Amino acid sequence: MGDAEGVRSLGVLPPDAPDPRDATSARLRTLSFPVMGLAPQRTIEDDGAIGFTEGSGGDGGVWHVAVSVGYALWRNPDDRDDPVNLADLDERTRASLEEEPPWPRPAWLVEAAQRMRYRRLWETVRTSWHRDRDERTTLERQLVDHVNYVLMNSFREELGLQPGPLTDRAWMVSETSVRRGVTLVVDGDAHDACEIDTDPFVYAIGARLSDELVVTVVVPRDDLHHVRIALVTRDRPGR
Repeated sequence: MGDAEGVRSLGVLPPDAPDPRDATSARLRTLSFPVMGLAPQRTIEDDGAIGFTEGSGGDGGVWHVAVSVGYALWRNPDDRDDPVNLADLDERTRASLEEEPPWPRPAWLVEAAQRMRYRRLWETVRTSWHRDRDERTTLERQLVDHVNYVLMNSFREELGLQPGPLTDRAWMVSETSVRRGVTLVVDGDAHDACEIDTDPFVYAIGARLSDELVVTVVVPRDDLHHVRIALVTRDRPGR
């Protein structure tokens, strides 16, 4: 048995394991709609943190696809070694990231472990495509769903949520929190938008770009002054 086969049998990635971002890029090229991201700025870094959500109906067709983009956050972009750029990690997690295993790892995995030491904006920009419009696809509903997803996954401790399935919904944001009459700049143009500016942990804004397409943005309040909320097209269909 060769070294690579032995490593695989132990459940450890061999050094030549493919970078999963390559598969992500390939999937993005198959989409029929553009994917939005934050406009380039010194305090954020688009490092390929992409998430997909897909829904299909009983007819076998896909009726919903959402693409989320996350970013590295540099509170001090002039000095990336500044401790203000470090994530709030417990000692055990930080030690595990700094530990060197006794086997070689793919370069992309080493890089990913290093990135985890620093602050991130998680699931920040979500582009949501729906084949058909109904009460679930309104801008207001999509904005609320995005906010609650971020709250549930990033602010459980602050919300006092216990591990496991959630039965108490008192913490959830509702559509009554949505305020209309604001604008969101996308590719240099101002679009009519809705925002949620009442939650203590996050700020959110979103706009409808077409009958099928909605974009929403959720940013932690602690990081708002480090981020300019303006969007550009990140990925175009077929590119």
